[in-house]
Amino acid sequence: MLSAQCTDKRVNIITPTLFLKYPDVYKLAIAELDDIKKIIQSCSFFNNKAKNLIKMANRVVEHFDGQIPINEKDLITLAGVGQKTAHVVMIEYAGANLMAVDTHVFRVAHRLGLSDAKTAIKTEEELTKKFKTDLHVLHQGMVLFGRYICKAIKPKCETECFLQKHCKTKKSFKVG
Repeated sequence: MLSAQCTDKRVNIITPTLFLKYPDVYKLAIAELDDIKKIIQSCSFFNNKAKNLIKMANRVVEHFDGQIPINEKDLITLAGVGQKTAHVVMIEYAGANLMAVDTHVFRVAHRLGLSDAKTAIKTEEELTKKFKTDLHVLHQGMVLFGRYICKAIKPKCETECFLQKHCKTKKSFKVG
């Protein structure tokens, strides 16, 4: 939930303090909104995310006996959780054969010509149809490839990219 429109680096700075103070959904459910805001204020959209964290924790306590559900139908009933977040949870905690399209996956899929869809949901549908199995592995690989090699700004085409010959947009961005 925190990672939406926020870097992984920033989320990794924020979460140790958040998890130390609120180690479970029971404690998070009774947290003071201002305290959560203070902890996550360096994260984008921290006001909404703070509200959603508390709402999510309350719903998990009230409807799921304090256990995070591991199915899409239930996950998307939680505040701040959409399809992408639900899929990431299911991939990471259940090894589900799903694709989740974040900014990195979207960029890589388009640069490599694997999708020309205009939205993350449609891109996910195209990738799922094309690859069918081991989608969780593909998801993780595309995230890491997009994060460290096929970056949005200054992608490492010439020095580290092993897929350069497949890139459809290489000429449209500055290499360096």
